[in-house]
Amino acid sequence: MNKWLMRIGSLLMVIGLLVGCGSNTNDQDITNNNQTEQNQNNDNNTSEIAEEVVIVTISKNENEEVITEKEIAIEEGAILLDVMKENFDIEEDDGFITSIDGVEQDLDAQLSWMYFVNDEMAPVGAGEYELSVGDKVNFDLQSWE
Repeated sequence: MNKWLMRIGSLLMVIGLLVGCGSNTNDQDITNNNQTEQNQNNDNNTSEIAEEVVIVTISKNENEEVITEKEIAIEEGAILLDVMKENFDIEEDDGFITSIDGVEQDLDAQLSWMYFVNDEMAPVGAGEYELSVGDKVNFDLQSWE
């Protein structure tokens, strides 16, 4: 009888060890899965943040000479003139930009700053234009002839 109790006790102990080790593996799998999901969520958040930008190009003579180009983080609905003032040295007159980073318009030569959003001339002044994420803005010093 003693032998049977020893065998049953040993068998129960082996089963207990197997079950115990198995639950550690499951806990590790759950932990690894949670970390993977968290990393994927962080990657998605990073992608969303990275996409919340506009690209602003400053050029002359219908893009013949690019002065500068910047990728600027914005919030949806930001006003273009405000974004320009925050990121460039701007002079303006009644909402119209007259100088960007020291490059001034020349009314005598009929050169002024025109701006385009996504390759379309904007229908309103920079002080009224609401930006959208992903917009490509181009300020170009060009003749108005």
